[in-house]
Amino acid sequence: MVHEIGPLKPRVMPVDDSRLSGFYKLDPETRRAMLTHLSPEAVEALASGGGLDETSADRMIENVVGTMALPVGIATNFIIDGAHWLIPFAVEESSIIAAASNIAKRAAPCGGFTTDCDPPLMIGQIQVLDVPSIPEAVAAIEAEESALIHFLNDIPSTMVRLGGGCKRIECRTVEDMLILHLIIDVRDAMGANAVNTMAERVAPRIEALTGGRVLLRILSNLATERLARASVRISPDAIGGEDVIAGILDAARFADVDPHRAATHNKGIMNAISAIGLACGQDWRAIEAGAHAFAAHTGRYRSMSTWTVDDGGWLCGSIEIPLAVGIVGGASKVHPVARANLEILGADSAQQLAGIMASAGLAQNLGAMRALATSGIQAGHMKLHLRNMAVSAGAEGEEIERVAAAVVESGEPVTQTAVAAALTQIRQP
Repeated sequence: MVHEIGPLKPRVMPVDDSRLSGFYKLDPETRRAMLTHLSPEAVEALASGGGLDETSADRMIENVVGTMALPVGIATNFIIDGAHWLIPFAVEESSIIAAASNIAKRAAPCGGFTTDCDPPLMIGQIQVLDVPSIPEAVAAIEAEESALIHFLNDIPSTMVRLGGGCKRIECRTVEDMLILHLIIDVRDAMGANAVNTMAERVAPRIEALTGGRVLLRILSNLATERLARASVRISPDAIGGEDVIAGILDAARFADVDPHRAATHNKGIMNAISAIGLACGQDWRAIEAGAHAFAAHTGRYRSMSTWTVDDGGWLCGSIEIPLAVGIVGGASKVHPVARANLEILGADSAQQLAGIMASAGLAQNLGAMRALATSGIQAGHMKLHLRNMAVSAGAEGEEIERVAAAVVESGEPVTQTAVAAALTQIRQP
């Protein structure tokens, strides 16, 4: 049975140019002033140091004792599907945003990133136990599929009104269990609540049809019906030469054949995807779970990305990953900074958000491999981490920048011992 997917809204972008020259040199207030498309409320939320008051926090989760802020930064230079994007990251680790922005800058003259994302279909699983005859139960469900779908969608729902809702029902046999998959179009939501509600609503009818006992009724975070794909093609000149490309290909091959390397390789991809998810109020734990499960769907855990070289000698990268994200509902509409970050981004559909996140993950992955294949990961990372190290050593105010500069100028390896020595030196009369 074929079920139509409702139309998505057209893509619109909030910025004409993602190349914010000298952005990294500015103070946070000046950077916010450059985001001219933001509402005053969004600017205030970003400037407030977290934006979430205790009353709101107490409504979001239980046993609240406080809130915790993370830095929010913007990855620049991204061209995705021919449009410019400023991408918010919420992350505590230095060099992540810089690496993604650097690769985006290198990719921009080559056309940037392109995406292709599935419709926003989620899977709701229903576990049926003690079924007298699984073949007869499957036949009964298939015969009643249209009626069951009509029942599930016959509710007052904005999602259904906009073209979403249950689209089909699939049956699987897992050991002695009958597992039903409700395939539900959740439109621009992540969709967990809608999927779980439908799974619970139809459970009594499934028991009546199968003669079995329904136990679990819940969505799957392995969102294989909701894959996001991104690709990039970069010239040898843009990435640093043929030798750099050769090193990147060897690094990619290592990640694809060795799970120990693949875990760290994929963590680099998720450095971007999870940071954007957190910034935009997504369920980043679900995103992580689905991504890593998908990386092992062939039976062996391997790289989430693929890298090759084409006949013209250009480096070609691609990624395919399940991304269940949304721009309506959940924390994305409750947390003031999440709303502000979605405003910075300007994605107007869940599919568009997924494509942006996949593109950023691919950029992050290439940035890490390029560093590993050339100067090593620590050279750039530790230079950017120097300010944090200076603070850990006890530097205050103007001392922080002076210590960082002194360590860089010394040419010595960046270590906490070297930072402490630099602080002692500048404090001497």
